[in-house]
Amino acid sequence: MLQVATRRLITYSYSRLKEVKRLKPSVIKKFYGNKPNEKSSASNLSNTNEKKTKGTTWLWLTAAAVTVGSIAYYKSVESKRQWNGIKAMAFSNEGELGKVRNTPIVYEKQPMKEEDYPEETAVLSKAPDVPPPITRNYPVKLLVNLEVVVKELPIDSSYTYEYWTFQESVPGPMIRARVGDIMQVKLVNGDQSGMMHNLDFHAVLGPGGGAPLLNCGKDETKVAQFRLTYPGLYIYHCAVDPVSVHISNGMFGLLLVEPEQGLQPVDKEYYVMQAEVYTEDEPISSDSRCLPQSIEKLMNEQPNYVVFNGRIGSHSEDNPFKAKVGERVRFYVGNAGPALVSSFHIIGTIFDKVWKDGSLSNGPQRGLQTVMIPSGSSTIVELDAVVPGNFTLVDHSITRIEKGCVAFLQVDGETKDPYLYCSNEGPSPCPGCKIHP
Repeated sequence: MLQVATRRLITYSYSRLKEVKRLKPSVIKKFYGNKPNEKSSASNLSNTNEKKTKGTTWLWLTAAAVTVGSIAYYKSVESKRQWNGIKAMAFSNEGELGKVRNTPIVYEKQPMKEEDYPEETAVLSKAPDVPPPITRNYPVKLLVNLEVVVKELPIDSSYTYEYWTFQESVPGPMIRARVGDIMQVKLVNGDQSGMMHNLDFHAVLGPGGGAPLLNCGKDETKVAQFRLTYPGLYIYHCAVDPVSVHISNGMFGLLLVEPEQGLQPVDKEYYVMQAEVYTEDEPISSDSRCLPQSIEKLMNEQPNYVVFNGRIGSHSEDNPFKAKVGERVRFYVGNAGPALVSSFHIIGTIFDKVWKDGSLSNGPQRGLQTVMIPSGSSTIVELDAVVPGNFTLVDHSITRIEKGCVAFLQVDGETKDPYLYCSNEGPSPCPGCKIHP
């Protein structure tokens, strides 16, 4: 490329010199004077000096013209080369983007007939337990059976709350599937109040995430089927109006859609959901411990409680998540909201791998300290247990600790590296500390 540019530069300069040769005699005479064989006047000497000066000026002008022309040509060649490179890159990127746009992220390009899918009943697990990993390498019709039950459950050590639940638990059970599965959902509405309920799956493609197909009143049963096309960790929740009331009353859970190749095995897996509870300050009656919902606080986004897995102390020091030194731990974390954004953090650890927003279509990020989880979203984090002790799960919007957003991971064993965490005097937690027991 450089040789070609140089050759063209010389050719261009030579053409400028040829233009000089083609100048009219009158122009040449103006700068150079008479030809040598012409008769000179009495002031021949002064004319000779003048001709030398004009000749020198012309030579400088010619050299400057050639130089400027050469630089201009070189720049035009270089600009053209760069522009052609940019266009080539753009066409290449456009082609790659076109491939991305036209390549669906689904398990099968041509779905099988429904009768060709073997049926399998989904294993549903209540938090903090996680259903077993998917070991099959083919899609199935996954049968998911859920029932709405109104149940009074503890919210803290003093009070209870009347939750609207799926399978009598808050959060609702975790569902584990594989990309390409047909998920057949059967929803039974056992709420005797007459309230209508449904299910909105964030993993479902279609209006309402499936909610319009699953609207059911008291004692009704609805069945719908959904093809799972994207791998990831997804929220599901009731979406009957007003949606915020149903979610804040406990109607939410997680659906894990594993990628075709599955997930790497780890030693421990846990299911965690953060959520807000909006209550009045006093129970329904003097002889009751049950706090009624406060619609005013809900609309103002001022929760009394921000909790992991349904209540304060769900995983306190007497009921922690557990691991041993040397084990790999994976947390499936959701934020049901319905209003607040979570800054999920585990004090004393670094997340070795993080799948932000629950996406399993891309590789994980590495070495994160805190993960932002919007309301209605999720994340998957992995860490290595390398030091024994109690590690605290919190929302690092730190005032929420006072509203109950605390849980513990207890790691047993001995560290292989004594310099990771050491002191001559040992630990000394502050009295009454909520995060360092």
